Formats: sequence, C-alpha cells, structure tokens
Amino acid sequence: MSLLDWFASRKREAPAQRSLQGSDNSDGLWSKCTNCSEVSYTKDLLANASVCLKCGHHFRVDSHQRIRLLVDEGSFQPLDNHLRPTDPLAFQDRKAYVDRLRDYQKSTGLSDAVVTGLARLHGMPLALGVMDFRFMGGSMGSVVGEKLTRLVETATQRRYPVVIVCASGGARMQEGLFSLMQMAKVAGALHRHRQAHCLYIPLLTDPTTGGVTASFAMLGDLNLAEPKAMIGFAGRRVIEETLREKLPADFQTAEYLQEHGFVDCIVERTRHRTVLADLFRIHGVQSTVIDHDEPETDQDRTPLLASS
Repeated sequence: MSLLDWFASRKREAPAQRSLQGSDNSDGLWSKCTNCSEVSYTKDLLANASVCLKCGHHFRVDSHQRIRLLVDEGSFQPLDNHLRPTDPLAFQDRKAYVDRLRDYQKSTGLSDAVVTGLARLHGMPLALGVMDFRFMGGSMGSVVGEKLTRLVETATQRRYPVVIVCASGGARMQEGLFSLMQMAKVAGALHRHRQAHCLYIPLLTDPTTGGVTASFAMLGDLNLAEPKAMIGFAGRRVIEETLREKLPADFQTAEYLQEHGFVDCIVERTRHRTVLADLFRIHGVQSTVIDHDEPETDQDRTPLLASS
C-alpha cells in the first residue's frame, strides 16, 4: 500500500469530525469548542467574533467573516478578483491540479487562497489582504503572490497602510519553484512600501506556517498575532528529529514567539479593530474618502502563471 493509499484509507475509516456530537447540531444552532468542549449558541459565538465565551479559544474564520470583523461595513472593495491560477507543471497526484482548483473554487466561492481589496477602518483607508485556509490550506501559489504584490504596490502609490491576515500551510507544492518565487516578489514590494515610509502590519492567525512565515508574515513594522495561534516554518516533528531534542510544549505558539521577539503583540480578535485603528492614528493615518478605481498600471500587467 502506498503512502497516499494509507492516508486515503485512514480518512475513510475516521469518524466524521463535527463541532458538536449528536443530532442537536444538525441544524447549526449549537457549536462545541474544540478546546474546552463548551457548547455555545452559534449566534452568541458569532456575535463574539467566533471566540469561545468560556475559555477564549479562537475558532478559525473564513475570509468573508474576517473582512466583516475588521473593516467598516460596506467599505471593502475587492481588487484583482479576475485573476485565476493555471497549471504550469501539469501537476497530478491522486487528482489533477486543475481539478483540485476547480473543486476548491466551487466549494469556497473564491478564485484562490487570498482576498485583497481597499477598505476603511474607523474612516481611515487601508489595503487589506486576507488569506483563507479553506482554499488548499491557504497555500501560497502564483496568484496569491501576485494579488498581494499588486495590493502592496497600490497601497504604496496611494500611501495607504497595509494589513495582511496570514493563515497558511506554506508554499503550494503543485506549483513548485513558481510558488517559492512569490516569497521574494511580495517581500520586494513590501521593501519598496517601507522605503516610502508607509505602514505594514501582518496579523498572524492559526495556522501560519511554511513559506508565508518565512517571508511577508514576519516583515511587518509591527507583527500582531491571535492568542494561541500556531506560527512556525517547519513542523514540530521535523525539527525535533533534526535537533534530536524535545521541544517545549508551547513551541510555535504566538505566546512563545512573543517571548522570543518574533511577535510584537498578541491581540484578541474582539479587539482587532480598536488596536489597528489606534496604531493607524499613532502612525499618522488620516480619515479620507477612498477612490476605489484601480491604477491603470494594474490593468496592463499580466501575472506570472495566472490567467484572467
């Protein structure tokens, strides 16, 4: 039996994972915390930004909910939704890459693993990128890199602060080297953004790993993170086998990274808007009316390995 067949058989044999065991959750009225097992009324949980009312555990949220939580209502205007990934390597394992893309696009309603756009926060303009872990584990392909690069370049031109909500399993193996190239591309755009004395704040959520951690997730003027978020590059087991020693129990948590200087501040999700608004004001961001028309240069560019 091959390794892929073994994983497939384990998946078939494993019981279905649900947020709440039993028929009471079939209508979605109740949610069970995976940390403390507290059962909460789903509406109450959503009203608390999908944070457990008992233990403070932060449930994973999708890009649409994240945008609603972060920016002023009705202010978000998406950019570059027309970009679509291609299959430069004709990659195929148990399923062809093009088929995987089609399935994820259908199930999530997204073109790829990041949503970008311009918005307002307490009336102040910002350029916002939100990664969505539902789309192939938030993996970073050529379209993710291109959309983030365009977002940062638009923000630099308009002198807007940039906020990128990171949630990723790392580089997308189906695009090989082309995926790894996005690390340098986004980092280069952020370098030019910093040279223009513009603000960049990454918000690290659970999980943020691999090539995303090794590039734009750690390049902020201030690195923020959600409580207990898993943040790292390689997996825990790989590191332990390489170093031949046991790692601390809280290794690769937001709290561990803050203690060792990789994260500046841990912010509860219910305080994201307030904290970001305060940081914007401290750095001189002024409330203004946003012109959502994209720069002409964006219309003329063709992304590497992406189609319109």
